[in-house]
Amino acid sequence: MSNQSIPKVQKAVVVVSPNEPIQVRNDYPVRQPQDLEPGECLVKMHCTGVCHTDLHARKGDWPLATKLPLVGGHEGVGEIIAIGEHTANSPVKVGDRVGIKWLADSCLQCEICRKGLEQSCQKGKLSGYTIDGTFSQYVVRTRFPPFRDYPSIFSPHFFLKVSYTAHVTPIPEGLDSAEAASILCAGVTTYRALKYSQTHIGDWVVIPGAGGGLGHLAVQYAVAMGLRVVAIDTGKDKKDLCLKLGAERWIDFLESKDIVKDIKAATDGLGPHAAIITAANGSAYEQAVNYLREGGTLMAVGLPAKAQLSASVFWTVVKSISILGSYVGNRQDAREAIAIAAAGKVKCHYVLKPLDQLKDVYEGMEAGNVVGRVVLSMD
Repeated sequence: MSNQSIPKVQKAVVVVSPNEPIQVRNDYPVRQPQDLEPGECLVKMHCTGVCHTDLHARKGDWPLATKLPLVGGHEGVGEIIAIGEHTANSPVKVGDRVGIKWLADSCLQCEICRKGLEQSCQKGKLSGYTIDGTFSQYVVRTRFPPFRDYPSIFSPHFFLKVSYTAHVTPIPEGLDSAEAASILCAGVTTYRALKYSQTHIGDWVVIPGAGGGLGHLAVQYAVAMGLRVVAIDTGKDKKDLCLKLGAERWIDFLESKDIVKDIKAATDGLGPHAAIITAANGSAYEQAVNYLREGGTLMAVGLPAKAQLSASVFWTVVKSISILGSYVGNRQDAREAIAIAAAGKVKCHYVLKPLDQLKDVYEGMEAGNVVGRVVLSMD
């Protein structure tokens, strides 16, 4: 355990219900080091990114139910200040700077985990969704006893402020915490999608939503992999950012009269080899099979709340199109994505704001006017 003083309460942004305003509380309990179980660690947060997933958690509009009350957030960077007694073979130690990701914990023993899909583990715990996340000064999670055994939510024993030593990601020296925050989700997610997109150096990849939090990182990872990028989004600020980051072509979807035709024209007349759908709307998926070239790959990444994946079965078969879902990333993907960023090949473009401005950030995200990413400081 570190020598620094650990308070009993902390600042946290809490969702009480989807129909009520979020609450900035200064009395949210902090679990003390002596209460940590083996394998758990307490992390003092430096900062946390804000993701569209956090907005879905706040609104409760995904099929997967959230815990309530909920502290959202899953892109945090901070310092380990305590580790549970009797933790065996911990890959991290007190004093390490680490990242907290969407996947807070998984069993690591089931077939799914053993095959490298631990992020899809049926026993997985999700930061800021099924357990408390990073919109707090200390990482927070809640146990789930049977409903009849729930203690009062005002009991200090109800809230457990922990992360899991097996799933935190070490942050290399030289990589700024605010830079690293969004790499832990948006970066890992887009990196893995590109990694498994069946593309090769020199191939064309189209990225709908390229100017957003996911998309602008996808552009950079694609360029780092030697891919040629067509960026799709709207607005001058996003256009300037995407071209600055290395996209060779830009298409404004609001100005285009025929998006499929324009994408094909931008990619040698044949269409791109892959589409990395980072936009969270159904239309981006509907168009992809039409513009992908023969043998192309549609990587489903963005998660609209209620949209269905609609594609022509005929053209999917005749064009030999692959449609693959890509869900965040595993521990190895996270280390690789962080290493590329630490090498200076990917840079998160973000605005730094205080934690208590999260409500304004959500409003900006819903309006679609957030360029790049927003990172919240705990200071």
